[in-house]
Amino acid sequence: MPDTARTAIICAIPQELAGVLAAVPDAVPDTHYPQAPARRFWLGRWHGHELVLATSGMGKVAAAATTALLAARFGAQRVLLAGTAGALDARLNVGDAVVARAFVQHDMDASPLFPRYEVPLTGRSRFATDALLAEALAQAARAALPAQDDGGLGLEVPRVHEGLVASGDRFVSSGAERAALQAALPDALAVEMEGAAIAQVCSDFALPFAALRIISDKADASALLDFNRFLESIASRRICAALDALLRALPPG
Repeated sequence: MPDTARTAIICAIPQELAGVLAAVPDAVPDTHYPQAPARRFWLGRWHGHELVLATSGMGKVAAAATTALLAARFGAQRVLLAGTAGALDARLNVGDAVVARAFVQHDMDASPLFPRYEVPLTGRSRFATDALLAEALAQAARAALPAQDDGGLGLEVPRVHEGLVASGDRFVSSGAERAALQAALPDALAVEMEGAAIAQVCSDFALPFAALRIISDKADASALLDFNRFLESIASRRICAALDALLRALPPG
């Protein structure tokens, strides 16, 4: 166990974590714990904080397994998720950020045994993020992101939104599916594939959890054609900038 509180930072894929790894040049790969094709861990320090960085792989199972390992094997005492998401709310633009205040699994349906979206035997359909950590993350994002350039993609100055994020094990990329999600979950801002699972595991382990998602597309057929360029030029840099500002503001330990 480290001398100070260890912060875990999770991204689903390496491209999302690339900016953070570049900012933590002393991060050392850790290979002692169970690996999967997309799951990797690094240990390092950033602004005095002990870190464990992880790529989980995509989807709720990969995210849950990674988070459980971070808690049980690495002694993580708070968890940050960062990555990309598709917009559901029409007010969100590509390049904007969403700080999640709660997560719901949009593909959870054990009815008629339990109400739609409710996780069986928990009595809950929505899992809140930690209020104080989410507020600190939102403030950090608002301070850091407007100064970021648009990578030559012609994007508007990014805004930071806060609210509900929906997670599910499918990539939402059609107008019809987006419209169905908007109708079923009208207060959901964005859709992605990992956050609700991480929120549930963090609830089980009583770990403070916050999440930042950079909007990469409108969750329909208008998705960016050059997603890799967006990841490199926009998402990974904005993730790094927001987390840099957050960890500067938070006292280590």
